[in-house]
Amino acid sequence: MKLKHRNIDKHGSGLVVLIPEEAEDMWHAYNLVAVGDSFKSVTVRKVKDEAGGAVLTNRVTIVLCLTVESVEYDTSACELRVKGRNIQENDYVKMGAYHTIDLQLNKKFTLIKDCWDCIALDRLEMACDPTRTADVAAIVMHEGLAHVCVVTSSMTLTRARIEIAIPRKRKGSVTNHEKALQKFYELVLQAILRHVRFDVVKCVLLASPGFVKDQLFEYMFAEAVKQDNKVLLESRAKFLLVHSSSGHKHALSEVLADPVVTVRLADTKAAEEVKALDSFYTMLQNEPDRAFYGVDHVEKAIEASAVETLLVTDELFRSSDVKTRKKYVAMVEKVKENAGNVKVFSCLHVSGESKHIAAASSVVFLRSDFASSQRTGTAVRCCCPLAISTT
Repeated sequence: MKLKHRNIDKHGSGLVVLIPEEAEDMWHAYNLVAVGDSFKSVTVRKVKDEAGGAVLTNRVTIVLCLTVESVEYDTSACELRVKGRNIQENDYVKMGAYHTIDLQLNKKFTLIKDCWDCIALDRLEMACDPTRTADVAAIVMHEGLAHVCVVTSSMTLTRARIEIAIPRKRKGSVTNHEKALQKFYELVLQAILRHVRFDVVKCVLLASPGFVKDQLFEYMFAEAVKQDNKVLLESRAKFLLVHSSSGHKHALSEVLADPVVTVRLADTKAAEEVKALDSFYTMLQNEPDRAFYGVDHVEKAIEASAVETLLVTDELFRSSDVKTRKKYVAMVEKVKENAGNVKVFSCLHVSGESKHIAAASSVVFLRSDFASSQRTGTAVRCCCPLAISTT
């Protein structure tokens, strides 16, 4: 989703101007637009004109602002239908007249709310921040030049470009050369820490000709130890060092085409999900009181604020039944509100093809304190999503 303009005051009221660019953006828009909001966009209206006793019907393109009374999401057409009453003066539509605006891809709209709550703001950030869905970060470089990029499913974004002059090595003295390299590595490290979300990214590619990537890698983790940067130290396994012909952005295409990189990226997409699913199987075998699957059971666990980890497949959020999709979205948001973890499995990964996930759609792990209390009292039993608790 492209954010064209944002004006939200400290009290939470204001507007945003957005352009949906992908099919998933329409779902974000559906979750953002609520009854009572003001919605403004370009639309087409049939207008009747009388000329010489004859009534002519023309279609005119106009901009309308409606008070939203209902919102419908057409999954097959990837279209949003917003119905409401006109609240702005217009030559063709009377004040208070009903109209329905069909929102399509690449069509700009303005959304005005009296109160942008935390759920709406989180949804807005999720829709407009491509780095939140980027599986891969890549740094392509050579001495004196580096590009820090994030790679999403549909695009590659350059988040930072670092370029400084590196003096050549001189006979009998390499001090200036080494100082400049240290400064260069420091700038690249700061750019990585600023722009790479290690909680989202599953693989970080360091690519360069020669040994520049190796030297940067050693410098980064030497600094991480000095500064006790736990986020960077815990992400060491995510780094993959590969060769590139240069530090220019176009070299990234050859890096991503490398067979070693391709295999690594294919594995990392499912790595966390496979680990979580293995934990579920272990828990189900050793402590069945703490692992549940099934919609009814998981809903009860969520209502009791007993869920530590919720596992769901992404297929649920692509359901053609909007009510079902909203139901699972509400479950996910409830778990997050109670400081629980949520893992969304891809149905194209081996983890998403698991018989429990495929049949149950979701799984939960119960919290250890809750599970312990249930052993001495009544137990929550669940039947469709999977839930697990810790001991």
